Amino acid sequence: MQTFATSKKELLPGAAARKIFGLIADEMSLVEAEYERQVRSNIQVVNYLGDYLRASGGKRVRPALLILASGASGGSTAGKNVISLATVMEMLHTATLVHDDIIDNADLRRNRASVNARFGNQTAVLMGDWLYMSAFETSLQERSLEILDILTRLTRKMTEGELIQLTMIGRLDISESDYFDILKRKTAFLFSACAEIGAILAGASLERQHALRDYGMNLGIAFQLADDILDLTSEAEDLGKAAGTDLLEGKITLPLIYLLKNDPSLRPKLEDVMLTGAYNEISRDAIRRSLDSEGIIGRIRERALEFADAARKNLDVFPETEYRVALEGIPKYVIDRNS
Repeated sequence: MQTFATSKKELLPGAAARKIFGLIADEMSLVEAEYERQVRSNIQVVNYLGDYLRASGGKRVRPALLILASGASGGSTAGKNVISLATVMEMLHTATLVHDDIIDNADLRRNRASVNARFGNQTAVLMGDWLYMSAFETSLQERSLEILDILTRLTRKMTEGELIQLTMIGRLDISESDYFDILKRKTAFLFSACAEIGAILAGASLERQHALRDYGMNLGIAFQLADDILDLTSEAEDLGKAAGTDLLEGKITLPLIYLLKNDPSLRPKLEDVMLTGAYNEISRDAIRRSLDSEGIIGRIRERALEFADAARKNLDVFPETEYRVALEGIPKYVIDRNS
């Protein structure tokens, strides 16, 4: 069975993250400062909510991706436009999380009460909207129709992904094709846009812009496949939110699609979890054991590795620089992480 135990020569996830993010530590500090500036408002409640969201932290993979893409393309990593657009991508990501938590009735986000749980759905909806509009206001300053086109298309794709997923809540007949369509819209397009915009800001050729666009798409797919495994195998304290929530919320992910194909007798028990919102007829541990015994966890990880490898191959058109090396390291980091 495929495992992800690292050899002595491989970096553990924490060490890999330090190596990747250490390269752009100064730039990421600038992003944090810009994020703080962007969420500042003369409206007290917006200030408070912005500080609450910013303090929740996060891995900041998406702005890092834009910065590294610009560097790999031969551009600046600390220019005002790079830091500004990197911040825009984090604000868009945060806005989607705020809205997703409302839809999912999530109580936790990054080991803290979600905005909707702490302040109510009405406040959370409006704060998510405010973040979206603030992000677009900032992006307008770049005066780039190409970038605005990417951002508007991205926002539409993410919204469509959420709407499509809502129509499939509580259904066990989701196909693998349906799953990947939602995954790309809700997750991978954002990674793709980050990498592509980094290349555009660096003035890269169309070949390199498209290579980074494809790199981001493959990376985003690998990221979400790893996330789906974590939801079924990790503990809540590691995830920063309740574990096993996808099924509780009526969402079927790829591991469970495969499990139902192998063992259709589990269908009534999984339906009960979605209907009652509780693991009564079958426990999360029992599902995990079934996934392990059927070799499905290893199978999903193998698929994630395939997309990670495809992402690295997308970088072949770039010269060997420290920024390309960092981009090459991100796919394995997102798979090996435990949160």
